[in-house]
Amino acid sequence: MADAIGEDGTAEAVEKALGLLDLDTKARLLSGQDMWSLPAVPAIGLRSLVMSDGPIGVRGVHWTADDPSIALPSPTALAATWDPELARRAGRLLAQEARRKGVHVLLAPTVNLHRSPLGGRHFEAYSEDPYLTGEIGTGYVTGVQDGGVGTTVKHFVANDAETERFTVDNEIGARALRELYLAPFEAIVKNARPWGIMAAYNGVNGSTMTEHRELQQGVLRAEWGFDGFIVSDWLAARDTVRGLKGGLDVAMPGPRTVYGEALAAAVRDGRVTEAELDEAVRRLLTLAARVGVLDGAAPAVAPADRPGPIDGEALAREIARRSFVLLRNEGADGRGAVLPLDAGAPGGVRSLALIGAAARDARVLGGGSAVVFPDHVVSPLDGLRAALPPEVRFNYAVGADPTDELTPAAQGFELRAVVRAADGRVLGESRLPGGQVQWISDFPGGVSYEELHTVETVGTFTPRESGAHSFGTRGLGGLRLVVDGKVLFEGEQLPPDGGDPFEAFMGSPVPRGQVELTAGAPVEVSLTCAVARPEEALLDAVCFSLLHRAPERDAEELLREAVAAASAAEVAVVVVATTERVESEGFDRGHLRLPGRQDELVRRVAATGTPTVVVVNAGSPVEMAWREEVAAVLLSWFPGQEAGAALADVLLGAEEPGGRLPTTWPERLEDAPVSAVTPSEGRLVYDEGVFIGYRAWERRAGIAPAYWFGHGLGYTDWAYEAMDFTPGAVRGALGTVTVRVRNTGSRAGREVVQLYLTVPEGDGGGDGEERPVRRLAGFASVTAGPGETAEVSIPVPRRAAEIWDETEGAWRLIPGTYAAEAGRSVADRRLSAPVPV
Repeated sequence: MADAIGEDGTAEAVEKALGLLDLDTKARLLSGQDMWSLPAVPAIGLRSLVMSDGPIGVRGVHWTADDPSIALPSPTALAATWDPELARRAGRLLAQEARRKGVHVLLAPTVNLHRSPLGGRHFEAYSEDPYLTGEIGTGYVTGVQDGGVGTTVKHFVANDAETERFTVDNEIGARALRELYLAPFEAIVKNARPWGIMAAYNGVNGSTMTEHRELQQGVLRAEWGFDGFIVSDWLAARDTVRGLKGGLDVAMPGPRTVYGEALAAAVRDGRVTEAELDEAVRRLLTLAARVGVLDGAAPAVAPADRPGPIDGEALAREIARRSFVLLRNEGADGRGAVLPLDAGAPGGVRSLALIGAAARDARVLGGGSAVVFPDHVVSPLDGLRAALPPEVRFNYAVGADPTDELTPAAQGFELRAVVRAADGRVLGESRLPGGQVQWISDFPGGVSYEELHTVETVGTFTPRESGAHSFGTRGLGGLRLVVDGKVLFEGEQLPPDGGDPFEAFMGSPVPRGQVELTAGAPVEVSLTCAVARPEEALLDAVCFSLLHRAPERDAEELLREAVAAASAAEVAVVVVATTERVESEGFDRGHLRLPGRQDELVRRVAATGTPTVVVVNAGSPVEMAWREEVAAVLLSWFPGQEAGAALADVLLGAEEPGGRLPTTWPERLEDAPVSAVTPSEGRLVYDEGVFIGYRAWERRAGIAPAYWFGHGLGYTDWAYEAMDFTPGAVRGALGTVTVRVRNTGSRAGREVVQLYLTVPEGDGGGDGEERPVRRLAGFASVTAGPGETAEVSIPVPRRAAEIWDETEGAWRLIPGTYAAEAGRSVADRRLSAPVPV
């Protein structure tokens, strides 16, 4: 990769292009021309630069399944692998996908921290720990940019919750800001040299982030040496002058933003200088050169230097099984580990019950910006059916449905969208998988926003169950819903006062009525929307959804069926899950309980005496009061499109669950050290300082979490045999720790050796400042066969023994004799060695 701007003629090409631009064109370049792209300027050889959401897959510029995307496991799952190199491979795959879709920049990764388990976008961030977050984020960014595609590390900074995210001012002490929230961005900027950063919606210490000169121009650029562009989160840019002076280069989306004509006017009347404008344009043109859309400049990565083709399905499956965290694996009756299942082997499991609505209709990704449309999803039911040998008796039961809300039309629906003008003329059509029209500045061929008047979702629905099917809507405008000739609703849906501008994407479903239908008998359905055009709207958008819910069966009957299925099997696997109304962008959670009667389902199945394995299909912590009543608990996160195949690999022992917790799981919400996500009078005070996650748990007497940071079991055992510390030798490190481990089990396995640096006893940072008892200072993975040993060397970073001195405004090394501790989690430390500083 060409690391310096001046290499390959980039600086010369950029200056030449800049010199040919007039004021209006320069200002226009910094403003989105639509939802996802920046304008082209053919006169200087600049093609349109295209961006796309991309945490788990590359959706592209169309919110549709017509152009499917590989769906990788969620970011929490990727972090649970504790493997930066695997993250790099994931990034390389996403770059491959981006190039296929004509995308130049991915709006990812999200490296905000798991400050509170209630954070609604928890699943889209990596960890509670800034070091682990920085390492995984570095791998991701490096991988994407290996493929010649840019990244925008987001959301800079402290976008750690969703409540009032557009207006909240987060008040954070300088030390916590540096040691926690800025730390992952700093690591990624210095180690991966990202080509972009995304400025957050929220404010920090009195300034909204898109205008935060101190953090963007001062810390990010002047102190860390960031040489990329800064783009606003979508609709986050508020002020033309304060934005440009604060360091914001690009205001998205377009065409109506605070830049463009408004920015040119600000230059003409002297509120900003043309030199300030030129600096932003220079950074944008440098990005264009790096991604290969500026003539005369070689791209940062030549096509011949890009990684070779990557099998997306295989990598999605590998990441999923490597991310699964085995939290518990011991029979409640003392019979020992239940996993892996030796299904079909002599003397092994001959009958298996699979239970749970999420086992049939898996939740493989979180809601909001992370949504992509894979061409297939392997559910746990599909995966186990395909993998189990024919001699194993296999039975499925729903048991309990996690939601009583309507969801977007999917199973059994064949739909298309028909767009009409006010006079009834058909302007265009589009296939519509999923029942959701979500067009923002992007419409079917032949359709213009100015001319369209109505959009009709029309087609057929073939139910798989007989009974009273419920239908509903989500979205804005005049709506008319008809099912099997029956008008269920005709009226207008108005936007809520002062809500999230993306309410049409993520708002609450509205039930409209029920229709008695017969399994296998198709009926006609239609939902017509007379498009709403609010005067204050910043986007040309049409967003509405046809929603559905299958007939509700008696909850008690479903539970009895599950109990019967478990009672007749040798092992029961229960899949429990959250829903898109529990975990999604746009809102925070109110509790950590599983929705519906899923907790009761687990307890009743476990009470049968059949060894019960619970698979938790959630992107972030949930309460599991039944965890010691079951034989095994396996956390699958949001596992991506190959969910069921990976689950079968792990349950049946073809692969080992490789994950370790990237965040601490509380027993109950009320035990969590930090839970506040709701601002008071527009302010959210981070009064816990540097004590979040395990750092906070370790200072609490008498209260322990359900599972500590770093916890995760495998299918073999490990002995930690020796540990040594060697001072110096590695630049930027205090020294290197060498750890030797032995596989003491009966099968090959993989171990994540975790290294924590513990402060000298009684140390307060040298000036009364309290420090966390220990912090993650490094980690490394090893593999070994039965009886084999493996050795790893882990540098101990100098930063692990530093604090941010608020008086001096600088990092300060705190001397003393520390302890480097190696182990399997922050609470399971096996070896120790002194580290003199």
